[in-house]
Amino acid sequence: MTTAHHQDRMQAQITFILEIDKLKRVLRRNTLIDGSRRENDAEHSWHLGMLAMVMGEHAEPGVNLDRVVRMLLVHDIVEIDAGDTFIYDVVAVEAQEAAEQAAAERIFGLLPAEQAREFQELWEEFEARATPEARFAKALDRLAPIMANHHNEGGTWALYKVTASQVLEKVAIIVAGSATLGAFATELVEMSVARGHLAP
Repeated sequence: MTTAHHQDRMQAQITFILEIDKLKRVLRRNTLIDGSRRENDAEHSWHLGMLAMVMGEHAEPGVNLDRVVRMLLVHDIVEIDAGDTFIYDVVAVEAQEAAEQAAAERIFGLLPAEQAREFQELWEEFEARATPEARFAKALDRLAPIMANHHNEGGTWALYKVTASQVLEKVAIIVAGSATLGAFATELVEMSVARGHLAP
């Protein structure tokens, strides 16, 4: 590798790193567990990576947890351009795919070619949910806001008038990635309904 090529490669990597700092400014609908403020995408991605490391034993046998963590670190980078889409907003979710695809191509495209491919493939794998790793990663992505809302007297569920049946549709995605975490999420939903923090 020539010195010039090495410098170009490093400059591309630095450009990407500076760009993804913007993820810290993308606010999600969900609040922190203490309800004090809205969570940003960077915090969310870090928290999911930790969830994967701590709860990895609840994945299907043979799941590559390193790949799961890598997937979770990149999964929301597209929201720098596309913004956060509230999962209970059906119209917005439908419009989201094209915007996120364009964002993936632009943002990952800042990297050297093979890294751009690797990161985009991780993001596409997460979105497709066709591998055990992606299903577990997506399960954690769906579990985190359920935990936050449960511990925050309903949080965004109450704010946006979400019902238990809507939440249980998302729990089905958790079940697909981990039976035990799916059962735990179902229990949280049932307790939230019993406490009056989630509409039945």
